[in-house]
Amino acid sequence: MATAYQHLSDYDFDSVPNASEMSFGIVVSEWNKNITEALLKGAVETLECHGVNEDNITVLRVPGSFELTFGARLLAGTETCDAIIALGCVVRGDTPHFDYVCSSVTHGITELNLSEDIPVIFGLLTTDNMQQAEDRAGGKYGNKGDEAAITAIKMAYLNLDFSD
Repeated sequence: MATAYQHLSDYDFDSVPNASEMSFGIVVSEWNKNITEALLKGAVETLECHGVNEDNITVLRVPGSFELTFGARLLAGTETCDAIIALGCVVRGDTPHFDYVCSSVTHGITELNLSEDIPVIFGLLTTDNMQQAEDRAGGKYGNKGDEAAITAIKMAYLNLDFSD
């Protein structure tokens, strides 16, 4: 979570395992595209910065954040990814829609982590307004895509370490 005390893009570079032999899937929502494309850019750049070849990153776009879990399940079914990153953005509105979508995606990603053999990383921004989303998609609090990519590398490494 980004706060005045924790920047999403700050991490110890040397604490991240070499990812040059890993493959990643990224499922990204088309809703709030200005935000989700910034998250995607951050994730891809961070993966590449840690050695992931462009050919080893599969991007799957889905219409909205609610569809992230289905897209992640499709990517998991390919058995070609060491980890999957789910990126989306839900901004609170005047109706309970926000609560239903956020809750469903959270539960869906959790279920995938329990049922699949690879980690699925939660990169969903859940904000009260568009400014908060912008602040977390390359703005003053960094980029949640960077954070999700680092988490994906570390969890993929952990998973590979335990599956040997």
